[in-house]
Amino acid sequence: MTASHESSTRLRLLHISDTHLFGDDSLHYDIVDTTAALKRVLARASQTEHVDVVVLSGDLSEDGTPAAYRRLRDLVEPWAAERGAQVVYAMGNHDLPDAFTDVLGDRRRVIELGGHRIVVLDSSVPGAAYGSISAEQLAWLSGVLSERAELGTTVVLHHPPTPAVTPLLHLLELDDPHALLNVLEGSDVRLVLSGHYHHPLVALERGIPIVVAPGVTNTSDVTAPAGVERATIGAGFAIVDVPASGSPRVSIVTAPSPRDGELVFELDAAEIRRIADGFGAPA
Repeated sequence: MTASHESSTRLRLLHISDTHLFGDDSLHYDIVDTTAALKRVLARASQTEHVDVVVLSGDLSEDGTPAAYRRLRDLVEPWAAERGAQVVYAMGNHDLPDAFTDVLGDRRRVIELGGHRIVVLDSSVPGAAYGSISAEQLAWLSGVLSERAELGTTVVLHHPPTPAVTPLLHLLELDDPHALLNVLEGSDVRLVLSGHYHHPLVALERGIPIVVAPGVTNTSDVTAPAGVERATIGAGFAIVDVPASGSPRVSIVTAPSPRDGELVFELDAAEIRRIADGFGAPA
């Protein structure tokens, strides 16, 4: 394959996650201006040469209001349009389905782009923070994947089908990742893009790369002591190149601010258990 043909068939994804926007000027944890953080991410990403698709993998809104989704759309879509890029949105556990659908469109969809295919799933559970993929949705996905795409498939969902690193998110994982991985294994899926964990992570599950984007609203501290969930100010994104053949390449980019590293929250074991009891999967 010539270099020019490889360039024309490569899919470049700007992967953004966990924007947690408000419909007004509220601050996340009374500290983080999430709109300003997203603007900083987009400004930093503007230096990226060529983008085909902007993927936002969930927890797009903090308050679930139509105004929050309109704010997101009005920031991201003109940025993408200037570059001829498509925008793909996925539901997260903070998102509310009616407002999401009214402003951003379907919560489950298939996008074809130059031989590449992107499949978006909804892993949210109403009123909860853990993730789940219903049997009906898995059957739908299996049907989609039964016909292979020319250059393979990228799957997008909020909750990663790989274990969390930090203690709270470990209790708020995808409830049955193996059910999803059973469908993906042996298919043309080359990549899974997720969020939820608020820090960059790349893992292999059944030989499939799982790429978790950095959070926009804050960064989970993977160096916190055992039993402590800590987050600090910090934002970033991933640039993911999917070639016509071979392994995807992932670059993690920060969008720094003068306040990076400032504490957003720190939860002890009792508070982690309280949140997990209220919003985690049933025992």
